[in-house]
Amino acid sequence: MPLTSSWPLVTRRALDRVVDILDANPAGVALIGNEGVGKTTLAAQAAQRLGRGEPLWAIGTLSQSSIPFGAFGPLLQVDDAGKPAAMIAAAADSLLAKANSAPIIVDNARLLDPLSASLVYRLAKEGTCPLIVTVRSVLRAPQVVSALWDDGLLERCEVIPLDAGETAAAVAAAGGGDTATLYRRSAGNPLHLRLLMTTGGTEETLPAAIDRYLGGLPAPIRRVLGYLCVFEPLSRADLVSLTDETAVESAVDVGAAQVRTTPAGEAVYSGHPLFLERMATAIDRFEVQRLRTAVAGHLGSTPSRTPADRMGRTLLALQGDGPLDTETVVSAAEEALRLGDLGLAERLAGGALEREDHLGARLAMSYALAWQGRGREADAVLDAVDTAGLSEEQMMAWALPRAANQFWMLSEPERATTFLHNVRGRVGAESSRLTLDALSATFAMNAGNVGRAVEVADEVLTHADAPDMAVAWAASATALSSARMGRFDAAGAAVRRALGSDYPGLLRFTIGLAETTTLLMEGRTDAAFETARRYTDFAELAQPGRAIGEVLLAQVLLARGDAAAAAELLRPASATLERTGYSWGPLALSYLTTALAYRGEIAESAKALARAQSRHGTKSAMFAAELGIARAWRLATIGDRAAAITAARDAARTAKRSGQLAVAVRAWHEAARLGDRRAGDALAPLVESVPCEYGEMALAHATALATADSAGLRSAAEGLAAAGFKGAAADADRQAKEAAG
Repeated sequence: MPLTSSWPLVTRRALDRVVDILDANPAGVALIGNEGVGKTTLAAQAAQRLGRGEPLWAIGTLSQSSIPFGAFGPLLQVDDAGKPAAMIAAAADSLLAKANSAPIIVDNARLLDPLSASLVYRLAKEGTCPLIVTVRSVLRAPQVVSALWDDGLLERCEVIPLDAGETAAAVAAAGGGDTATLYRRSAGNPLHLRLLMTTGGTEETLPAAIDRYLGGLPAPIRRVLGYLCVFEPLSRADLVSLTDETAVESAVDVGAAQVRTTPAGEAVYSGHPLFLERMATAIDRFEVQRLRTAVAGHLGSTPSRTPADRMGRTLLALQGDGPLDTETVVSAAEEALRLGDLGLAERLAGGALEREDHLGARLAMSYALAWQGRGREADAVLDAVDTAGLSEEQMMAWALPRAANQFWMLSEPERATTFLHNVRGRVGAESSRLTLDALSATFAMNAGNVGRAVEVADEVLTHADAPDMAVAWAASATALSSARMGRFDAAGAAVRRALGSDYPGLLRFTIGLAETTTLLMEGRTDAAFETARRYTDFAELAQPGRAIGEVLLAQVLLARGDAAAAAELLRPASATLERTGYSWGPLALSYLTTALAYRGEIAESAKALARAQSRHGTKSAMFAAELGIARAWRLATIGDRAAAITAARDAARTAKRSGQLAVAVRAWHEAARLGDRRAGDALAPLVESVPCEYGEMALAHATALATADSAGLRSAAEGLAAAGFKGAAADADRQAKEAAG
């Protein structure tokens, strides 16, 4: 008896529970359960019960799990690989328009690529269309998927096997049988039960039952599944060309494959993901190579629809034995980089380098390695380049990532600066020199020489024809340096200039930190929080962007006195960032130390401080004051108030010496919060130099503390609380009570 595609369905009690969840939570539900337990069927039934139209289906597959937007490929027409966040936003808008309030089912979400997962996250936050997401066992769900319920967007619903009564109903609907035996053998697993009834098998494990079913399929149907093993989904037309119409129809008829209608046409998937997983174990590697080569050769004869399609085809071709143009592979690697998929970029660039020593492939490989925190490997890849025959354009393309890698990932700022200087002497075009100068401004900023950073960056920005990359680096350096110097008008202008450029990757967070710093100094904590949240949402779930966005948010949370929420964000963010060479890593650890110390977590704050100190250096010297403040609060936590005040004073003086007057204002206020009665003497001239709302509140607090003025301290507490600085307000209020006796 064949495993037909028209298996009778029975209504499960779980269906009512899923529909109730969807009624209560418009964002949707995550159906979690073991293999073959019926999650997909339950999702389809729930969508039908909702009665809001035909659902859109996105299906995670093994062959597309490493391809950006792979799961949504059949649903999306994305023309260019641009900024990930912009593409995610555009994709979300497109899908919501297509769905028109109907449910969106995301099946087998464990195999979502990071961008697809970020898209699902975005859709859940929108809450416009109900999402029904199926996940095979919560223990196997990647973090980007588990964030859907961890962040409270979707409600989890555990899907359990059929009970004895439901099994009996299913057996009866399928024609009857020995219900007790079938229930014992299947343990209520619907797929296992179906296989036992339709094949007449007696297997007591699901894999064995699947193997029996697959082994009994005719060769043409097994051939269809073989092609799907290496590339799923395939369009019906492509699969027919590779096999024949009869084979495809037969595969669908017996339930080995299924056809779904998409905007791009009919797409063929396996009847169940487990079929391909078991099939793959039975195909030897030579046959796999043959299948890959055949599919790649066939697909290569037709134009690709999207960047995701191009990357998927290219990766498949790399795995096969057919001819492949190196430029095509390099182009795909560059697209993967732009989309933030570093692992895929590394695989593609590596594949290109196996074919020939290609500069573009080396550049793509170096970026992929460096951004994963593998700076030594990236440097070795670039060091192997023979620069003697490079054009100036090629020289710049090679020199910029090498200098950046030396500065951040290798923690060799002096070497990087010298290298930039030497390269500058080898280029003649003004655009090249401006770009190198802009990067040197960024180096100077991170090294704590903010005045020099602004000087160099402003010189770059005076050139109307400065290249866009130079503008991005220079404007972002000016924005953050100016914000920390207390030049808020200049910071705002530079932010606008930077946002108007086609700025590369993670520079957007430098701009974001300039914005949040300025807003906090202006006493606008709510606006700072919304700005930080916007940058965090913008980052979606891709790393390390997500972690850096969370550092921005934690900065604001700390200022608002919400140490618990800050620590929750910073624990995973700092762990992610310290594996890289970015200066964000030491900053995240400094903030984490402060958050834990605020909460009185003595041991954990000590560990975080040790990690922060070990990773701090010239590349993060701009954040030396934050490290000093962290040290101060750590000392306060263990009861050494005098040493804590000394550490806060040192942090303030460090900030002032480097020209970071706004940071010095904050550090002196931290000293006042810790009980420093002399903080006002230092704050008064600073606030005069850096007029801002926060500075005035800090000075009022410090001035009242100096004379133990309880009324003045209460007034300062009220002002700080009204502005949203609740942690500082609590300290001022405590000091007011102490002064009053």
